[in-house]
Amino acid sequence: MRSKFLSGLTVMSAALAAMPAFAQSVPTAPPVAEKKPYQVPSPGGPREDDYYWLRDDTRKNAEMLSYLAAENAWTDAQMARLKPLAQKLYEETVSHIKQDDSSVPYDDNGWSYARRFAAGADYPVNERRKAGTTGAWQVLFDQPAMAKGHSFFSLGDFAVSDDNTKVAWAEDTVGRRQYVLRVKDIATGKVMSDTVGNVEPNLVWSGDGRTVLYIAKDPVTLRGYQVKAHVLGTDPASDRLLYEEKDDTFQMGILRTRDSKYVCVVVQSTVSDEQRCAPAASPAPAAFTTIAPREKEFRYYAEHLGDRWVIRTNRGAKNYKLVTLADAGAAKGEAAWKDIAPASDTVFIEDFAPFEGFVAIDQREGGNRMIRLLTDAGKSIPVEAGEPAYRMALDVNRVPSSRWVRYTYGSLVTPTTTIEINAGTGEKRVLKVTPVPGYDPSKYVTERVWATARDGTRVPVSLVHARGVKRDGTAPLFQYAYGSYGYSTDPAVDPSRIGMLDRGVVYAIAHIRGGQEMGRGWYDDGHLLNKKNTFTDFIDVTRYLVAQGYGAKGRVAAMGGSAGGLLMGAVANMAPQDYKAIVAQVPFVDVVTTMLDASIPLTTFEYDEWGNPAVQPYYDYMLSYSPYDNVTAKAYPSLFVSTGLWDSQVQYYEPAKWVAKLRATKTDANPLLFRINMEAGHGGKSGRFERYRDSAEWTAFVLDQLGVPQ
Repeated sequence: MRSKFLSGLTVMSAALAAMPAFAQSVPTAPPVAEKKPYQVPSPGGPREDDYYWLRDDTRKNAEMLSYLAAENAWTDAQMARLKPLAQKLYEETVSHIKQDDSSVPYDDNGWSYARRFAAGADYPVNERRKAGTTGAWQVLFDQPAMAKGHSFFSLGDFAVSDDNTKVAWAEDTVGRRQYVLRVKDIATGKVMSDTVGNVEPNLVWSGDGRTVLYIAKDPVTLRGYQVKAHVLGTDPASDRLLYEEKDDTFQMGILRTRDSKYVCVVVQSTVSDEQRCAPAASPAPAAFTTIAPREKEFRYYAEHLGDRWVIRTNRGAKNYKLVTLADAGAAKGEAAWKDIAPASDTVFIEDFAPFEGFVAIDQREGGNRMIRLLTDAGKSIPVEAGEPAYRMALDVNRVPSSRWVRYTYGSLVTPTTTIEINAGTGEKRVLKVTPVPGYDPSKYVTERVWATARDGTRVPVSLVHARGVKRDGTAPLFQYAYGSYGYSTDPAVDPSRIGMLDRGVVYAIAHIRGGQEMGRGWYDDGHLLNKKNTFTDFIDVTRYLVAQGYGAKGRVAAMGGSAGGLLMGAVANMAPQDYKAIVAQVPFVDVVTTMLDASIPLTTFEYDEWGNPAVQPYYDYMLSYSPYDNVTAKAYPSLFVSTGLWDSQVQYYEPAKWVAKLRATKTDANPLLFRINMEAGHGGKSGRFERYRDSAEWTAFVLDQLGVPQ
């Protein structure tokens, strides 16, 4: 598959070279996409889609590429006067990033691993040395060298064999998340001939040191659906199939348990999990034992350490609980599960890590993410924080015999800090504060406020602004949210945001329903037939913040990406008057058409998130909010839309169609800009600094629209 997409890039370059002059000269008017009537088969009868022709799965259609180039040219022309500001914002952002930074080393199987950036480098060097020593570091991956000659590069995952002699890794040089598996000898650096294409970035070694387990992807839908075993030196075509997931609504992962005794295959949907495990000593297990069979609305994840399993589950616990299962009672299944961290209505268990003698628990309460330690004797030890809105999260803890638990702490003011706490004494030691050159936390203030939604629900909001910004209803306000898949948006210092704060902008994260900031019920109330709560929560937060004087009416901007881009599209349709400008990044805006097409990557995974539109109630509900389907003749805010031609998560043609329809329909003269990255996928360009060029561009657009003095 790698060669197919590389050849696609070559053809695309040729097509761009042959484009009409209007796409290459400085435009004087925005491009107008031709309308070509097309009927989309739908449960409610065929739906007209004038811009369906913009979809080209090969990315080779010259007319489509010409249109995208014209949109880029229009954006270039409109942003020309703001180019100096964008450059200044980029330089300010980069000035807040330590050029020659390195990670805190972590220990694993007798070695310490770290990642190091050289000054000016877009990519890091991954290295290791013997644990407990101060000797020279051994290079595992020289990513700057690996990235040379590629417009996109991503090292997705790597795994070291049990005997510490070989490393397997997955790399992507296209941006479509179709990774290639490779293996090399660490001592010599020699890359072996073994190459497996179109895999997930998720690799596991078996105990024999000669077999790599990986997940093969469907070439059309890009769904990871098969676990295979590759024996070094053999033809990948003969790789043994260990497991195949037939249900296309499930995603898949593989792992080694915490004590490395088992290899596990984990399959997940939005509302169901199933985990099957086998001894890792077997090169390619013939059979896996299921921890618990899948059921609708039953979720769990199991880890093994010593002579027991520790399991996070929602069985009888909406916000999850932890149970244990002794090896001796495993045959009894759930009947042998014993609670160690019971269910709670206010505490949501996000993650956990078993250690010898205790379990570290990553949990949420009151909208914040925090850590507590639970001893085998039942003693609960909370880890304290000192700010109103913050995030703690378990970090890399690969040595279960350690008494030290590593976690990270941060807020909208405090840079991410890596800390260890001793489970026995409570002693803390700071391992690293992420350096942010030229940044003084004391110059900023963070707050947690609660906005009341239209149905009476209290929605948490995290705020940050420069000290001295008055809450008098005059400040520009920038509001961000995601609100889907149960993904929670936590506060953190972002170098690209500092320039905005220094110019007097108030920044807000709306923790709207659809995430899990307030527990599983927060998610349940923001998906499927409750999805509109996500949109109205966001709007109601905006109105609350303006009413309370945090922002000025007419000086509010909003941003969201991917499913958060759907949020932006819905908000633009539902409450355009509340926003001066909206930034929609890789937005999922053509909900119904996409969800009706099972051949599009991710579609079948999404049925439990959005609903299956083949079922009439879901079709009707999705159609009522789908941004593309609800564009009407009215005034819209200023819009900055972005996508990547090679995006496999949200296909480029969704925002392309949306922009084309908006241009033909909206009644205002506000700017509508569409930036298409012709060489990138869902996450944009690769490299440490490239994303900051993108953010500097849309930030300049937003500051200009909000009337922020430069």
